[in-house]
Amino acid sequence: MNLLIVESPSKAKTIEKYLGNGWRVIASVGHVRDLVPENGSVDTEHDFKMRWQIMPGKEKQLKLITDELKKADAVYLASDPDREGEAIAWHILDILKSKKLLNGKPVYRVAFHEITKKAVLAAIENPREIDDNLVDAYMVRRALDYLIGFGISPLLWRRNLGKSAGRVQSVAVKLVVDREREIEDFKPVEYWSVDAECNINKSYFKSSLISFNGKKIDKMTIENKSMVDDILDKIGSPVIPATVKNIEKKKISRHSAAPFTTSTLQQEAARKLYFSSKRTMAAAQKLYEAGLITYMRTDATNLSVDAVNEIRAYIGKTYGDNFVPAKPNIYVTKSKNAQEAHEAIRPTHFDGSEHKLSGDEAKLYELIWKRTIACQMTNAEFDSVSADIETDNHIAIFHAVGTTRTFDGFMRVYIETRDDEDDDSDTKLPPMNIGDKIDIKSLLPEQHFTQPPARYTEASLVKKLEELGIGRPSTYATIMSTIVDRNYVEQDKQHRFHPTSGGWVIASYLDKYFTELVDVNFTAKTEDTLDDVSNGKTQKLDALNDFWRPTEKMIDGARGITTTEIINQINNFMHKHLFIDGNDKCPQCGGKLGIKLSKFGAFIGCENYPKCNYTQKLDESSKLKVQSSDNSDNNDNSGETPTKPVHTDIDLGDGISFKTGRYGPYVTNGKKNVSAKKYTADTITLEIARELLSGEVKKAEPEKLGKNPITDAEIYYYPTGRYGAYISSNRVNVSVKEKPDLETAIDLINNKKPSTRKFIRRKK
Repeated sequence: MNLLIVESPSKAKTIEKYLGNGWRVIASVGHVRDLVPENGSVDTEHDFKMRWQIMPGKEKQLKLITDELKKADAVYLASDPDREGEAIAWHILDILKSKKLLNGKPVYRVAFHEITKKAVLAAIENPREIDDNLVDAYMVRRALDYLIGFGISPLLWRRNLGKSAGRVQSVAVKLVVDREREIEDFKPVEYWSVDAECNINKSYFKSSLISFNGKKIDKMTIENKSMVDDILDKIGSPVIPATVKNIEKKKISRHSAAPFTTSTLQQEAARKLYFSSKRTMAAAQKLYEAGLITYMRTDATNLSVDAVNEIRAYIGKTYGDNFVPAKPNIYVTKSKNAQEAHEAIRPTHFDGSEHKLSGDEAKLYELIWKRTIACQMTNAEFDSVSADIETDNHIAIFHAVGTTRTFDGFMRVYIETRDDEDDDSDTKLPPMNIGDKIDIKSLLPEQHFTQPPARYTEASLVKKLEELGIGRPSTYATIMSTIVDRNYVEQDKQHRFHPTSGGWVIASYLDKYFTELVDVNFTAKTEDTLDDVSNGKTQKLDALNDFWRPTEKMIDGARGITTTEIINQINNFMHKHLFIDGNDKCPQCGGKLGIKLSKFGAFIGCENYPKCNYTQKLDESSKLKVQSSDNSDNNDNSGETPTKPVHTDIDLGDGISFKTGRYGPYVTNGKKNVSAKKYTADTITLEIARELLSGEVKKAEPEKLGKNPITDAEIYYYPTGRYGAYISSNRVNVSVKEKPDLETAIDLINNKKPSTRKFIRRKK
């Protein structure tokens, strides 16, 4: 019997069917080992030696693997075809070797980019060794993330500056904050346009002013209404005679977009389907494991020869030969990393067969299908006609453009979202020739103002990170969810990112004391270095030393910075944001207002505290909210900033109040205090308060979600807990924002990483 080890249980079932008798396929369920969560697990003084431990919840799965190994004649490691997958294969092999379980049995590394019978059997027939370069790149990435976490996070926790910092997440937060500063600094500039409603033979069309008194009119040329009035007065009214002076006709063709990479899939799914990056990747993972698409973590845009031939055959059969280009469309991959996934994301089959899909998977599969088919279709063709129309008094020239699609090409199947509006509606001009007379029936002046740059969405932020060379296909979804989960950014109804007060605070701190960490060029260089390690161009130790030594100096330098200096830096960074009108005077005593830090978050306080107890709180978007100044019991041991949030004192009636104290929100009747952490000033009611005080609020019963196939233990969902909702199984707990489905719960439980904060030791 042969033993084949993959990452996913659902993938294991599919592959075992392909291989048939004589094979046993087992899932590792992701990573099985990680760094020991304590200081010193990456020894920077001894060639960055790393100490590993089995991840919580993975013991039973490893036992299952070792039990099957005893019956096996050979072992095939078939984890995913990227750095993380290569690392999983290496970890499993290292564990088996350390336990001396192989007993001379051969071990093969196999990799496939699609879960089809043909691809799986081909991989089995062509095994290879574990790629040490890919493993080294994983180790460099893991070591750097660990060292940053253990180096910078304690500095953040000690001063209530944030929850964590990371190589890429910190840059993402800084980009969101910098964009917000651009928006706040933006000063709108007025400008005007003048259009003309034209008529020829009772056919109406619009044209735009491009020349006045012999001078070219650009977008910003007409600055104000007085200039507009002068133009209108000199052109004349009501009906202005004009003549066609020039006509230009040309053919325009447009090429289809490349097939999806990880980032472009996330961007387009956000635009068309309103999916978050995390949601997109979850659906893509299921499609991949079901054998319907190729591997979904890739920055390649090329397709295999077999796939291209199948696509071209399908296009010819379905749409006709005139939709098949003479030669296949070629898309060049820009990624330097040639050893990661080698194909774009595409369907695995093009026979037109239907699949029983629903929900997110159905929507995403359709998107991938259409994009892939379109990428091998002929160009869309357009006729473009433009006309210059001069008033008979020779004062003004107007320009009109009409575009008509003459051949659909790839647009028969797919149009990118950002181009839909332009491409779906043709703008036609009536027939005309040079010398034809035109009646300008009316002039249409319109006032405009320049607009600030748009806030980032998940799609545009992923695109920006990719343009800067920051992050990789496997990390984009995690980056997006991390900066939201850490409460550094939030999304509005238009899914655009706004920095929270926590985002502003950590960005200002890192901008000053960890400049290189949030410098896009430095971070991009690090990503390039990881690629070079993957390709064997750079050695692991060289890469670690090049990054860690300057980072270590930044960390050592930051340890001696006083809290007062840090707060002054944050105030300088955030002053304009907080006090848009420049008024930072305390309304109670006239002192200067500024940011204060507490374990409950940032807030505004007076410099004359404790003599003056005036405070204001910040809402989630880090904007000021005036609040009651009843804070006489604030206490501060450092003499610099209060360590408690602004107090709330709301009279609910019947002698019952809702307050915020040292340990958070609570309700009181003057005799008894009861915690009300689940409630806010907006959600608490007198009835709820009465129940809390009487002890009648029952703890919600846990809900059984189902069994974990790895441990055979039940998974329970608890709607309330010390830190909010969580799931639990076999003594492994994971916090959640809402009740997950069983598959998500299994993934969260089996991939829970050990806590790091409680293991931190001070450097001697």
